[in-house]
Parts: sequence; C-alpha cells; structure tokens
Amino acid sequence: MATITTDDAQHVATLARLEFSDADIEQFTHQLARILDYIGKLNELDTTDVPPTSHPLTLRNVVKEDVAKSSYDRDVVLDGAPRAEEGYFEVPKVIE
Repeated sequence: MATITTDDAQHVATLARLEFSDADIEQFTHQLARILDYIGKLNELDTTDVPPTSHPLTLRNVVKEDVAKSSYDRDVVLDGAPRAEEGYFEVPKVIE
C-alpha cells in the first residue's frame, strides 16, 4: 500500500481549503493510499504503442446556425423588475 500519512491527507485538505474531522481524515488517508496504489498499477502497463489522448471517445462539436430573431421589448421586461434605472435592471452592489 502507498505510504501516505494523515498529515499528508490534512495537507491536501488544507490546499483544497476544506476542513474535516479526524475520523474523516483517517478515512481519506486510506482512500488516497488506495488511489495511489491503483495509479502505481497503471504505471506498470506498457503504453509505448498507445497514442496520448485527452478523451477516450471521439468528440464532435455540435453547433447551431446563428439566426437573428426578435427579442423581448425592453420596457415590458423592465416593468416586471423590482427596480430599474436608465433602461437597466438595478441590483444590489455585491463587490466593494
């Protein structure tokens, strides 16, 4: 089994800005060790004839044709807004 300590698991949690109980850290330590063991097994495979891929399946981009169409009337939409100012929705400031 891979050598990973609870300090290692706590360090990973800290890097991810997560807080866990001691029991959770123990569980994650075991799980991380098993993941590293599995990666070790994968590293033993001969992949010299396997081309590098970013995805196991062939990806195809599906796009729709851009079609201009009418939009809602601004005044009608703003009539339903709680607050509007100068033709725009007025919202509370969220960034200081």
